[in-house]
Amino acid sequence: MTKQSEDHFYEPREEEAIAMDVGLQSRSALVREAFKLGVTYLFLTALIFGVTAYFSGAGLAEKSPQGFAGYSTLVDVFSGFLSLFVMSVAVWNLRKSKMIYNIIVCFIVATAVAFADFFASREFYRIFYASENLDLSVSGNVQDLFMCWVAFFGWSCVFLTLLFSFDVRDRERRLAAVREEALSAQMRALRYQVNPHFLFNTLNSIAGLIEEGSSARAEQMVLSLSTFLRTTLTLDPFNDVRLSEELTLQEEYLEIEHQRFSDRMSFHIDMPDDVRGALVPSLILQPLIENAIKHGVGAMAGRVNIWLSARREADRLRVIVENSMPIEMVGPKPVGMGVGLKNVAGRLRARFKSDCQFSAGPAEPGVYRAALDLPWRTE
Repeated sequence: MTKQSEDHFYEPREEEAIAMDVGLQSRSALVREAFKLGVTYLFLTALIFGVTAYFSGAGLAEKSPQGFAGYSTLVDVFSGFLSLFVMSVAVWNLRKSKMIYNIIVCFIVATAVAFADFFASREFYRIFYASENLDLSVSGNVQDLFMCWVAFFGWSCVFLTLLFSFDVRDRERRLAAVREEALSAQMRALRYQVNPHFLFNTLNSIAGLIEEGSSARAEQMVLSLSTFLRTTLTLDPFNDVRLSEELTLQEEYLEIEHQRFSDRMSFHIDMPDDVRGALVPSLILQPLIENAIKHGVGAMAGRVNIWLSARREADRLRVIVENSMPIEMVGPKPVGMGVGLKNVAGRLRARFKSDCQFSAGPAEPGVYRAALDLPWRTE
């Protein structure tokens, strides 16, 4: 088996590039916003502390030892930026969905960073400002330590709010992308189902059955076509359906194709009852089964078997569609081969992001397999 015939993943390059570009833009915008917000926060905090110290008469007793906090603006600015950066990284990585948890994390992080900043700054002053008349004791600087903690805790809460707003906007963008992709997927699915080639073949088959005098089979084919078209045209692409409902719809489609290829096609279903209640995107199996018929039955002169199986594996749903295929593919790849599969991959990617997997390709000599790995959902 050649390298090209191995299982591979269908990931649209353009969609992947767009998603990556959007992610980079969002992260870049967050970094810029956080930097501007941090500078503004430091400036306003320093302004308030400076005004408070001025009107409280601080610095009048120059002969007595004074606390080291605020003695060097350069040291304070550097330690402030470093501490804000450390806190921002910690809050970014430790935040969860529950806000009460995030507030506790902010409190713990702010406390740890405030003490680390306090003692690191004190040691710096002890080494480089040993000749200055500075009070390096904890008791003499406890008020400054408390004010430092208040400033850091305030910044961690402000940064958490910034992250929350970006998360909300990111979810809104993703929801819009999912809705747009779902609508586009519905239009593509309808194009596959209600296309002249499919309808012409079906109507020609009905006409042939009537000419042969097989009115019962022709009537059954008309009813199947009517049910199939009515169901697909009324489906809501934004809602998931039970696997049993999706299977019922595909059985109507298969009934039509079975009337056309009754002597050359057989369909097998292996699906436990408990799996039939799982939720899947509507019409997600249609391109897979259509691909199996078009490139299985259409590519072989003999009988073609199509298998549909579904299993629950822990918290995952695995759906597999397999069909017979020529052992050796001779000649160029058929026109349109893989288009429907790429559409399935794009739809799953928009719906589940990285929490899904889709693969398609020869599983073994004479067998082609398309496999879906989705989160297990029943409600």
